Amino acid sequence: MSKRNFTILSVLLSLGVATASTAQDPYFPERRDWTEKAPADAGMNPSRLQEAIDYAVDSESSAPKDLSLNHELSGFGREPHSQRIGPTTVRAPLNGLVVKNGYIVAEWGETKKVDMTFSVTKTFLSTVVGLAWDGGLIANVEDRAAEYMPSEALFESEHNQSITWDHLLRQTSDWEGTLWGKPDWADRPVGESPTEYPQRPKYAPGTHYKYNDVRVNLLALVATHVWRRPLPQVLRERVMDPIGASNTWRWHGYDNSWVMIDGMNMQVVSGGGHWGGGMHISARDLARFGYLFLRNGVWGGERIVSEEWIEMARTPGVNKGYGFMNWFLNEPYVDDEGERQQSLPSAPASAVTFRGAGSNIVYIDGENDLVVVVRWIAGRGRLDGFIGKVLGAIETPAPTDSPETR
Repeated sequence: MSKRNFTILSVLLSLGVATASTAQDPYFPERRDWTEKAPADAGMNPSRLQEAIDYAVDSESSAPKDLSLNHELSGFGREPHSQRIGPTTVRAPLNGLVVKNGYIVAEWGETKKVDMTFSVTKTFLSTVVGLAWDGGLIANVEDRAAEYMPSEALFESEHNQSITWDHLLRQTSDWEGTLWGKPDWADRPVGESPTEYPQRPKYAPGTHYKYNDVRVNLLALVATHVWRRPLPQVLRERVMDPIGASNTWRWHGYDNSWVMIDGMNMQVVSGGGHWGGGMHISARDLARFGYLFLRNGVWGGERIVSEEWIEMARTPGVNKGYGFMNWFLNEPYVDDEGERQQSLPSAPASAVTFRGAGSNIVYIDGENDLVVVVRWIAGRGRLDGFIGKVLGAIETPAPTDSPETR
């Protein structure tokens, strides 16, 4: 067996991918052609799979489809400094895909509609940082982030000086400051009243997890200085074009998030849609991105993202349910209060999800050779119910031959 084939086979086996998929080289869709199969040909019960889809459609978020209006009416709109400074969309109704053994076995709704994907953007951001690490532009994730900036102004306080790439990637940096007009304390503020927000508790970097888009945007800024190019260009050339994504996705920054590097004025993208912006993308392209990681960073025999980076991304930090942003892990753990926690009880412990508000979900399940994208589903409980129903539709391993496709 060649080294290449041995590597791919070992990776798939280590992820628990179905035996049928390892009997031959995995299928990878062409840029404009993703083969569909009848559910039964992929070992899934058609009526049960339809029940799962119906359940998802009935679980659509009731929030306004105009995401600018939704921002104003949500908790984000009531935060200090909540003014939107990036573009938004008017979203489609609930839509999604189920990809089994590499083939589309179910698709519903407007899966080519380009919409905000909120914090799934963070996974694209951490992937671009991973490509920099793979290429030696970042020597070590334990390096101080300030060492990679032309000026340490954003890291000059004693509190900020020790912040590393790892802290930023895991959302444990506790960075303090203001970026693009948004102070760190204004995002999901802590305190009983607005006067208390700026006096938030302080934690040593690396010791406390806090979901905070200001600090995520700081990571995007530092990464832009490392690449010396706009991050969407890097993502397109190194990931999205190789996996055959469409030309419709856009990664936005803010009206004021511009920097001059090498004589070029370039926009620093955001790591989410908290104030608008972020990744605007279709469900179809999200499915391709998820499928890349189902295949452990390989696409059609080409290594896109290293195994080492993916292993780090899947390793929990202070938050035992979270790896690098935005890898939500499903391994059960006991929290500080002694309570057992698991993100999706219906799913295997090895599954991961990329998640954004809305909710926007990319579910990756190596044990079942499964990628599921569902957009605009309401709540974690409904998500777990939907995933449970999809898994309940799996009856047998996929055939090893090539059954006729639809």
